[in-house]
Amino acid sequence: MLKSLVATLALLTFVSILALAQEGGGPHIRVAIDLVQLNVAVTDNQGHYITGLRPEDFVVTEDGIPEHIAVFGEGNESVRMLPNVAPPGSTLPSAGGEGDTGEHVTARELSSLVGGANVFVLFDTSNYMYRGFVFAQDAIADFVRSLEGADRVAFYSYSRDLSRGSLLSADRSQVLRGVRSTVAGDDAALYNCLLLTVEDAARFTGRKVVVVFSNGPDNASVVPPEEVAELAQSTGTTIYMVSTEQAHLEPISNAVFQRMTAATGGKVYFARTWEQEQNAFASIRDDLAHLYSLSYYPQPNPNRGWRTIKVTLASAQHKKYHIRTRDGYRLRNSQFSSEPAPSGPEKSSSR
Repeated sequence: MLKSLVATLALLTFVSILALAQEGGGPHIRVAIDLVQLNVAVTDNQGHYITGLRPEDFVVTEDGIPEHIAVFGEGNESVRMLPNVAPPGSTLPSAGGEGDTGEHVTARELSSLVGGANVFVLFDTSNYMYRGFVFAQDAIADFVRSLEGADRVAFYSYSRDLSRGSLLSADRSQVLRGVRSTVAGDDAALYNCLLLTVEDAARFTGRKVVVVFSNGPDNASVVPPEEVAELAQSTGTTIYMVSTEQAHLEPISNAVFQRMTAATGGKVYFARTWEQEQNAFASIRDDLAHLYSLSYYPQPNPNRGWRTIKVTLASAQHKKYHIRTRDGYRLRNSQFSSEPAPSGPEKSSSR
């Protein structure tokens, strides 16, 4: 279902590809690539997804500079590398091919950077959750079961501290055990714990999504939500939020949830009943399955701070459609891992 996921959208990453020497188990060759990955939703005025668009239908600019799409995918299909687009200072042979000299990036290695789906579920177990706790657990469990196309899923929960109930894993039964083991507890430090979750997601290559269930306002964080949103944008993490009417009626939480999800290319849902909670999770699953994946190597740009991204459609007949993706990123160094951290529950104190 999620073969061409993200975040929500994904963001700029400084990526290191480690390629083993072809003979004798020699030293690793490190090829640095600046790759900007976007996940883009295209809908009509009724909110219906527009499918069947091609790479040439999209126009991408960064700080007003036109960019060339290097990798493209739609919906459930695997991403594919487009011809004649290579990262600066390296060559990009055809899939499975090998170059004669220098440092090369194969199509398979490139696909490993932008392919795959890592979904982090973050569940509010604060004292706001006493009344609807079991219903929320059921909705999250159903959502986890439905993510058959996701490569790996993690389940975290939070109150004052973050609890890593199930680290990123392909084993759905392990994740469901983490969901069922949660208990309601202390004050809510949503932004502290969401920042820690985004930091965890940033360790991995591929497309990254955080799905948050929050039952109320944040009353214990020291981290501002703007810091969380910027980190998510700069690490390629899309944030979706499912919340209750309680948060919807609280002006600050309502505004913050709207801004944070929009900034990362995600969506926010306010549910009055447990049935609406289930519908919200189903809508997120549907959204993830209809995203276009666009990746490009940025053209030379002297701006070392915040870079603004704009995605439009080339054809005049497509101008009526709506595009949702992230609106920029800040340059940063990142560490990535292709393997999950050691399994087992962990707890982190909020900073």
